[in-house]
Amino acid sequence: MLIRPAQHNDAADWERMRQSLWLSPPGEHAAEIASFFEGKRVNAAEVLLAFDEHSKPIGFVELSIRNYAEGCSSDRVAYLEGWYVEPHARRQGVGTALVRAAEQWARAQGCTEFASDTDLGNHVSEVAHRALGFTETDRIICFKKEL
Repeated sequence: MLIRPAQHNDAADWERMRQSLWLSPPGEHAAEIASFFEGKRVNAAEVLLAFDEHSKPIGFVELSIRNYAEGCSSDRVAYLEGWYVEPHARRQGVGTALVRAAEQWARAQGCTEFASDTDLGNHVSEVAHRALGFTETDRIICFKKEL
């Protein structure tokens, strides 16, 4: 398995996997990916992709640096914004390898804390986070009101 930063020629595969993780209207992911490669790295400061032995993309992580994350004490927290592994490649160490590479990236950015989140009902993600050494810091319910 190979893990490396996303390159422009990975855009279609990254978009496909991103759509599997976050269902969005057509073109939305493509626009965000184009912005990323144009240097407008607002939501993701870095993206790492995993490739199998046949050089096929099988997963990705999207990373950012936040000035705040629940339960963290520093003002420069590496954040796991997105984490996806293709269904056929799950439970084979791909997710672990991606998170370990993300941790290396975070250390290289001078971060001493690494945070993430998941939906309250996503028990698979919760178990995966715990297995990789994350500890739960908080549970929240978010609200909104149309005005």
